[in-house]
Amino acid sequence: MVKILGTAALQDSGIDIILQRDLNTLIKAGELDNEPRDISWLKEQIRESIFDLYAIVHRGDKKYCFGCIQSKTSIRDRVTRDREPSMQAMQSFFWSTIIVLDGEFLKNPKFITMVNGGTSEHQHNGWHGMYVFSDQYTQDRIYPLDIDFTTFKRHAIEAANYWLTQRQWFNMDWKASKG
Repeated sequence: MVKILGTAALQDSGIDIILQRDLNTLIKAGELDNEPRDISWLKEQIRESIFDLYAIVHRGDKKYCFGCIQSKTSIRDRVTRDREPSMQAMQSFFWSTIIVLDGEFLKNPKFITMVNGGTSEHQHNGWHGMYVFSDQYTQDRIYPLDIDFTTFKRHAIEAANYWLTQRQWFNMDWKASKG
C-alpha cells in the first residue's frame, strides 16, 4: 500500500518508491548509479532485510537510491529494533523515514523521544521523519500522513534535492522544512 500510494503521490517528481526486491534487481543489473560504497551498504541492507522500501531519484538518465523506508502497521516495542538501522542509514547519508498506519503507541512519551531524540536515553533522533496516518500525534519529526501523502511527497522531493546537491551534510540532523 505504501509503495502504491507513495509512488502515485510522487508521480512526475522523478522519484519512485520501490520494494527491496526491486532495488536488488536494479543493483544486479548495474542500473543504479550510486557510488560503490553505497552499493555495498545497500546490498548489506537487502541481505538483512532491514528496510521495506527504498526511494529512487532519477536525474537525467541516472538512477540513485537516496532513501530507506520502514513501513509498519504499528511499532510499539519493536521501535528499538527499527531505530538502530535507521540511525545507521542516516550515518551513511541516506534519507531514513518510517511510515506507520497506527499511531496509538505515540501516547507513550518514550516512543516520541525515540523518534525525535533530545533526552538522555535517546539523545539523537531515530529517523529523519515518521509519517503517521493521524494528525493527533504530530510533533517535531512526527508528521501527519493523509491518503495523498502530501507531507511525505514534499519531504521526499526536498530530501532528494538535498541528497543530490549537498549529500556530505545529509546526516541525522537534516530535517525537512516546515513550508
